[in-house]
Amino acid sequence: MYSKILTPVDLAHRERLAKAVDTAVDLARHWGIPVVLVGVTEAAPSAVARNPQEYARELAAVAEETARATGVAVEARTYTAHDPATQIDDTILKAVADTGADLVVMASHAPTVGDALVPSHGGRLASHAAISVFLVR
Repeated sequence: MYSKILTPVDLAHRERLAKAVDTAVDLARHWGIPVVLVGVTEAAPSAVARNPQEYARELAAVAEETARATGVAVEARTYTAHDPATQIDDTILKAVADTGADLVVMASHAPTVGDALVPSHGGRLASHAAISVFLVR
């Protein structure tokens, strides 16, 4: 049915990753396909990493730990953006094209009134991606 799952992750919010990553891994196990964890960072130091290379190592460690714990093939891809908060949607679409993923499984929040002014990343991605997007709340 699908051949590769892409799951965006924000290492600054690891506590919120579990449900989306678990969902992606469960679907990947069901279809016998790999998962690609995608992280977007900035070049400047952040609370997660001092530079993009350190961020990439952190994300790779999460991917390796997830693969080891689940038996599913999990790889990591790191992208650098000048302003990840505003470029995340376009960067995820680029990652979809780069990886050949045909399903995105990502965390999202319950809709609020504020979404009328600033739509959620998941909602925007689902509106603009040519592939299926599974939003996990």
